[in-house]
Amino acid sequence: MDATTSSGASSSLPLRLIVDDTLSLVSPLQQSFQRSQRHCFGDSSPGEFPLAANPSIVLHVLTSCNVEPEDLAHLEATCKFFRKPANFPPDFQLPMSELAALDMCHKRAIFKHMTTQEREMFKQRCGGSWKLVLRFIMAGEACCRREKSQAIAGPGHSIAVTTSGAVYTFGSNNSGQLGHDGLEEEWRPRPIRSLQGIRIIQAAAGAGRTMLVSDAGRVYAFGKDSFGEVEYGVQGSRVVTTPQMVESLKDIYIVQAAIGNFFTAVLSREGCVYTFSWGSDMKLGHQTEPNDVQPHLLTGPLENIPVVQIAAGYCYLLALACQPSGMSVYSVGCGLGGKLGHGSRTDEKYPRLIEQFQTLNIQPVVVAAGAWHAAVVSKDGRVCTWGWGRYGCLGHGNEECESVPKVVEALGSVKAVHVATGDYTTFVVSDKGDVYSFGCGESSSLGHNTIIEGNNRHSNVLSPELVTSLKRTNERVVQVSLTNSIYWNAHTFALTESGKLYAFGAGDKGQLGTELVAQQNERGAPERVEIDLS
Repeated sequence: MDATTSSGASSSLPLRLIVDDTLSLVSPLQQSFQRSQRHCFGDSSPGEFPLAANPSIVLHVLTSCNVEPEDLAHLEATCKFFRKPANFPPDFQLPMSELAALDMCHKRAIFKHMTTQEREMFKQRCGGSWKLVLRFIMAGEACCRREKSQAIAGPGHSIAVTTSGAVYTFGSNNSGQLGHDGLEEEWRPRPIRSLQGIRIIQAAAGAGRTMLVSDAGRVYAFGKDSFGEVEYGVQGSRVVTTPQMVESLKDIYIVQAAIGNFFTAVLSREGCVYTFSWGSDMKLGHQTEPNDVQPHLLTGPLENIPVVQIAAGYCYLLALACQPSGMSVYSVGCGLGGKLGHGSRTDEKYPRLIEQFQTLNIQPVVVAAGAWHAAVVSKDGRVCTWGWGRYGCLGHGNEECESVPKVVEALGSVKAVHVATGDYTTFVVSDKGDVYSFGCGESSSLGHNTIIEGNNRHSNVLSPELVTSLKRTNERVVQVSLTNSIYWNAHTFALTESGKLYAFGAGDKGQLGTELVAQQNERGAPERVEIDLS
């Protein structure tokens, strides 16, 4: 098949059939014989490649199949065909592996809006290779579900984002955090009409506040008008009831927002971290007032290291960094309970590398910051937790604190792909779509539905347990989100591969997206939310 006429081509680069000039000079029989000698490994012509005569087809296959950056590097290392110039635009000197990586970068929304100069600067920041740029972009997509459907269980209110970028909100609305130009609660998912024509790729929820990030890098905020809101403090007395673009960020292309207590953090396309508020006493490396609306670059080691994900907890921030040498985690802020992971409980004014992952030979790929504890999923599927272990939220079979990351041994037979943390609660999603939870069982937010005799609290779980109630849905779960607040009763969302959303836990404000029967304020078993996020 001629690659130039393939209707299924998804590559953004022109596909061309290039004939090997040396073969065009010999007979068809000789051509057939010579082609049979072309292979990647062998005694006759080591390093050759069967499709070397048709590089356009090779490029089409690499980009259409979304080959991993690591695999492109392996091809380049083992076969000279992938190392020599491919003679394709936009850079005729780029080897095939680099060209394929660049082409796959072009498919990403965050890359399309870059100028040529911005792309070159971006490449140098990532390590000087398009394969490293692609790895950086894909790492961010994997840990944040960027440009995919997602559900956020906020403090009393909820956000659901469809694959197409439409946004639905429901639950508490006392500060206008639902974005519907009013203050009425919503017990069913309701689309934000004012965002029509704007594609949202990421969402964040805080107490009385919502932030949304568009595929154009714009940030929209509504609810309490403060970046440093204490959950029941005095700041943010003004409320905004419809999404408003954050003017101070209009010149920075943002891909993620995270709302913590006392501060807000955002992540730029290039992997720079900016923070708002909570700068008193240089807590985040800068001096600001609580109501500051200007972003401040997080100074220190991360100024020159690209970050793919941020996670905000109670008075602290985690950053997942991506370097040519591998992935690493930095922490900054309040060290109470050992949640910064450095072996002590001291605060850190500047980001500091968590060195324990190197000791454990772990490559972190997802980070989660709960109120008082944190968790990481490694590339090989192991789960590490650390911080305050109250109610068993670390999953180590006890309630002890851990001041450095520790592998959850009870999940040794599980390959994890996602982790979510809340106020003393942890959820883990496996590569098979199974869900495990442990920690505080209050408000039925663990999904195990085992009531302690005599009261309305549910039992705490000290070691990971399979959430059988989700298993019974016969759906493969891909994401879990739970309330990360010390003041609100928690609720939990489980998003499936098919786009179905299940909810359980506290629902007294409508945050579950479903009606509760009379006298009930929570749901112990997952129930389908009537919304399709596919």
